[in-house]
Amino acid sequence: MLSPSVKKDIRCSYENLKAQLQNFIPRKAQNYLVAELAKTLAGEYNPKRRILVAEAGTGIGKSMAYLMGSIPFALNNNKKVVISTATVALQEQLVEKDLPLFRRIVPREFSFVLAKGRQRYCCGEKLAGAASAEGYGQQALFEKKPKKSDIDLINDMYDAYSRGKWDGDRDNWPKTIPDTIWLSIVSDKHTCHSGLSAHRGCPFAKAREFLDKADVVVANHSLLMADLELGGGVILPEPEQALYMIDEAHHLPIVARDFSAASASLIGAASWLEKLNQSASKLANAGDIKRSSRFLDALQSGIQVLIPGLRSVREMLKSLPLSKDGIYRFEDGELPESLITEAKELQKAVKKAHQSQAKLHDLVSERLKDGEISARIADPLLAESAFFLQRMENLEKVWTLMAQPNSDKGAPLARWIQQCPERENDLVVHVSPLEIGWRLDQLLWSRAAGVGLMSATLRALNSFSYFCRQVGLDEKDGTRFLALPSPFDYQENARLVVPSLPFEPQQDGFTDMLPDVLLEYLEGQTASLVLFSSYWQMNQVADKIRAQIKKNGWHLHIQGEASRTVILDAHRRCCKDGKVSILFGTGSFSEGLDLPGDQLTNLIITKVPFAVPTSPVEEAHAEYIERKGGNAFMQISVPEASKKLIQSAGRLLRKESDTGRVVLLDRRVVSRRYGKSLLDALPPFKRVIDYS
Repeated sequence: MLSPSVKKDIRCSYENLKAQLQNFIPRKAQNYLVAELAKTLAGEYNPKRRILVAEAGTGIGKSMAYLMGSIPFALNNNKKVVISTATVALQEQLVEKDLPLFRRIVPREFSFVLAKGRQRYCCGEKLAGAASAEGYGQQALFEKKPKKSDIDLINDMYDAYSRGKWDGDRDNWPKTIPDTIWLSIVSDKHTCHSGLSAHRGCPFAKAREFLDKADVVVANHSLLMADLELGGGVILPEPEQALYMIDEAHHLPIVARDFSAASASLIGAASWLEKLNQSASKLANAGDIKRSSRFLDALQSGIQVLIPGLRSVREMLKSLPLSKDGIYRFEDGELPESLITEAKELQKAVKKAHQSQAKLHDLVSERLKDGEISARIADPLLAESAFFLQRMENLEKVWTLMAQPNSDKGAPLARWIQQCPERENDLVVHVSPLEIGWRLDQLLWSRAAGVGLMSATLRALNSFSYFCRQVGLDEKDGTRFLALPSPFDYQENARLVVPSLPFEPQQDGFTDMLPDVLLEYLEGQTASLVLFSSYWQMNQVADKIRAQIKKNGWHLHIQGEASRTVILDAHRRCCKDGKVSILFGTGSFSEGLDLPGDQLTNLIITKVPFAVPTSPVEEAHAEYIERKGGNAFMQISVPEASKKLIQSAGRLLRKESDTGRVVLLDRRVVSRRYGKSLLDALPPFKRVIDYS
């Protein structure tokens, strides 16, 4: 049950919010979300399953709702709040606007911090080595001899870091740091950790101190998955002590799936293994050869199996018929028997080599810690070793997954090979799970103190079923589900127009028809956004109507012709100056684009955003569903298209006072059986549909 103190803090926060915000508008849906989240976290609905899935429409005030529903409960129950987002824009909004505001209105003090992965921080010791007058670091830490400009940049960063003018965060350096420079000084878990006294003051260690002390941690989905894969509580708070507010939750399944995937080249891996074999003796000597000789022998014997094994697999696979995209996918994830045998041998060898190298690395670290070896000698060796350890970890993951037999119960792994873009004679081995729900349940749902999953688009075709299948939840497992509509008056403020057209998007004449149709629906409009299904189609149409648009005195801004920021700023300036402005964009403009008021009144969607299953993972998933007797189009393509269409249509109204129209140029919403479901899942616009 919610304690009286939590209820009091929530009520007080809400009253203070009303007092602080000018033109405050109370929203029933926001209040309901706050209450339902708090009650869910308190276990009022299910003491063992404290999970809320909430679709909160645009304008509800979702971010403030989950802050108000979770932070007072956490502060009163000695828990931490972890907020995970998918985009940098939302992280910035939370850290710069929402959390500072909430800290002013909540009656209890709390601290918050933005969490970043280790790779965003430099290692202080590596930076010092790279900038040292002796120059040892300049040779040991760079793959190639550094240029003078590189050395100057390193020295500038070290000077600023030493004087406390820079905190070692890559994002806080005023200029872009080239990857080649950054990789030479970046923090890594093998050399930059608190076990070594010299590294206890490194930037990531300091950032961790803030994380450990903070009441609220703002992260992203990738960092969340990284922490969970490490066991939880390594980077972020422990799941059992954390309340997870997962915003933009519709992105989580793809991030989780990609995080569990792995890939590695064959010849490329053999090449770096040869380099490791050559340098291993230096590491062993630094770790005391008497203690390290057996680990050196095991490492080198493992490498001697791996190098010819990888080359043998390359010879075995090079005869397979690659597609025009240079891909060969193993149907149902099933490997030929000969490759299974090789995969098992490679998995054993890489595991042995990885463990042995880790032991050598630890021996050098111990000697450095005990003062038996100088940092000047140890640091470059450990930096080089850490580079190889990270590659070894990835190689072990690839061949462990390749050797893993398919389960009779769940979906198989997707396995494929692809032509290496860097080396013509090389192949890259890829492995990916098809379904990730069971893993999310294992790592998060069954462990967390509480979870709120929120987004403006979680349902597909007015149902949570598709999202549940993706993330491993069930509508009958005790999870709480809410669908809260937007407070906007869609009937009064917006129209959905579906005109009668001679062609549908899959027909040959559709793209040729678009220029004339678009000019018709752009006429008389001052601020338009046209969403295309592909760059190719967008550019084809732009080339044909550019002259007419210029003749009309209109201004056309096309995605890709400049950065997103530059294009949107140019569009906003035109709108502010009363000029006719038109934006052309593709799928990435259908989400996270905020053009309120007179910045967008005319939204044209050229087609329902069906995704063609072209990636090997998508093809394998469709294949799996069909093999089970399902319909991949209806089970995957239509639900995904529904979510994306809702996101696209959501660009039009961003505030309650906004008005305009959505023009959908895809007749399949009328001519196909699934069309009505797609239309009914959209916001309740006033419909103007030509059924002729």
